[in-house]
Amino acid sequence: MSLPHAILTALLEKPSSGLELTRRFDRSIGYFWSATHQQIYRELGKLEVAGFIRALPCDQPSRGQKKQFAVLPAGRAELTRWASAEQESKPIRDALLLRLRASAVVGRAGLDEELRRHLALHRRQLAEYQEIEGRDFGAAAGPEDRLRRLVLRAGIGLETFWVDWLAQALTEVEDMDAAEPPQDRPGG
Repeated sequence: MSLPHAILTALLEKPSSGLELTRRFDRSIGYFWSATHQQIYRELGKLEVAGFIRALPCDQPSRGQKKQFAVLPAGRAELTRWASAEQESKPIRDALLLRLRASAVVGRAGLDEELRRHLALHRRQLAEYQEIEGRDFGAAAGPEDRLRRLVLRAGIGLETFWVDWLAQALTEVEDMDAAEPPQDRPGG
């Protein structure tokens, strides 16, 4: 997924200013595609130059007024093209998994604390996703809400996986630590 396509998606949902887009990214799209304020503004400029979006006319021009952007037909066509194109699956690149592998060679010092920290982070994220689902998605939903909920369910599934896996990994590391005298522990 690319940032321009994320912005086009957000603007098709609701014309917005750069600041509003940044806030919306923080609250929704940012859960699976993050962007900084500067990146969003830079991409808005590129999308406008490409003819995919335009600034909406302001009712009363004033200094410092937020520019609202809307998607043009060419932007909708680009998003449609991109959404229907084939996309290859990306392999997992997670530093924690690499650190676990490295710990097998250099020792497990501090690994249990790091696993506990990640477990707490993923439990919080899972709880937040579940709260959003309960609050924002009722039984009666239109097709757009059903698709948005599917994205949220993917997040819930991933966080559930991480919580389960991290709990299992922590148990394994604690069992290894308990089975070895402190002086025999690698890295200990």
